[in-house]
Amino acid sequence: MSEKNKENPNISGEVTPEETSNVSVTRVNTQDIGALLVSLIEKAFEAKSSDIHIEPTGKHLVIRYRIDGLLREAFYFDKALEEALLFKIKVEAQIRTDEHFAPQDGKIRFLIKDTKIDARISIIPTTKGEKVVIRLLAQQGSDLSLEQLGIVGADLEKVTKSYQKPYGMILAVGPTGSGKTTTLYTILKNLNSRERNITTIEDPVEYDIDGVNHIQVNTKANMTFASGLRSILRQDPDIVMVGEIRDTETARIAINAAMTGHLVLSTLHTNDSVTTIPRLVDMGIEPYLVASTVNVIVAQRLTRRLCEKCKQKYKLTATELAHVKKMRPDIGAKFKEGDALYKKNGCEVCSNSGYKGRVGLYEVLELTESLRRAISEKATVDDLFVLARKMGLELIVESGIEKIKTGLIDFDELMRVTTMRE
Repeated sequence: MSEKNKENPNISGEVTPEETSNVSVTRVNTQDIGALLVSLIEKAFEAKSSDIHIEPTGKHLVIRYRIDGLLREAFYFDKALEEALLFKIKVEAQIRTDEHFAPQDGKIRFLIKDTKIDARISIIPTTKGEKVVIRLLAQQGSDLSLEQLGIVGADLEKVTKSYQKPYGMILAVGPTGSGKTTTLYTILKNLNSRERNITTIEDPVEYDIDGVNHIQVNTKANMTFASGLRSILRQDPDIVMVGEIRDTETARIAINAAMTGHLVLSTLHTNDSVTTIPRLVDMGIEPYLVASTVNVIVAQRLTRRLCEKCKQKYKLTATELAHVKKMRPDIGAKFKEGDALYKKNGCEVCSNSGYKGRVGLYEVLELTESLRRAISEKATVDDLFVLARKMGLELIVESGIEKIKTGLIDFDELMRVTTMRE
């Protein structure tokens, strides 16, 4: 796609989820298909959408945007537009236009309001046609601080202390889409200086920071996380970020780098901070190596933030409190009837959803000497959890409870993104 932004076609028919049962179908001339694609990207960028879903149905082509972690239907297009739009996307992404029955991946760069946006394209065949998902990766990066992300108080002190060490490992853990990479990039920006050689290897490269060397994983060229990390270590690095530790080979190289004078940042898919330790052991890392190299583990979730413009203050009723206690006793136990809280409302700023933006819930486990000793002695995960709690570990759900009390989120969002610990 040319980086010159074309004049957008007049797209009507934008909808909210509540209106989709009675929505008019948008009709666009197929000659405007290039401008239409740019317009869809621009509207997604303005809405701070992370993904665009282009889904064929029996009658329409449905466009959905993922905003603040949830999908919202934005447009219904005439089914006749499907072929032309799909062809345009494939051409711009430089993937096969004659292949309709196999998954395909590609990439398009757009220039929207002086911002370079790399759009990662994924196409899969379905029974109704080919579905396209476009992941938007804004190259200007995130300008948020750790405090703005939601890491505050004692947790902020632990994270700051860990990244100020010249070596060791910092791990951000959680499910896909929980903001792990954003957390690591925010740390990198704090560390970035001309006196340090910082290199990342990612799949994909999500942000671009001046002064940081970014490497894109490319399996066709044998540029995997493991092989790329080996090459980086021959480049005299001070700080290395590995997008994800996926296998034993990558884990071992990363641990070795952290032992030999490098600060290593990476992510793992685990549910909480404490279970990250046995996960590394299961990947073949000796417990004593985990104990001696890991500085801090940051487990996290992302939850929608109440709209500051329209959120309403209220007093917790006995009925609502009883409902919360029934659904989540661990949350309900921290509140009492009459507590002053906030609830969603809806306005033009938040598209009547009641939420605007997101905030992180965090669980920061700093590996103290007593924890390192317990890990080296192969303590069970339950024993590690009890010890960590004695050392002051605040759970993700407790981080969420505090944010409910300060009016950042509501009960529904906390219960949506967390589960009770068994």
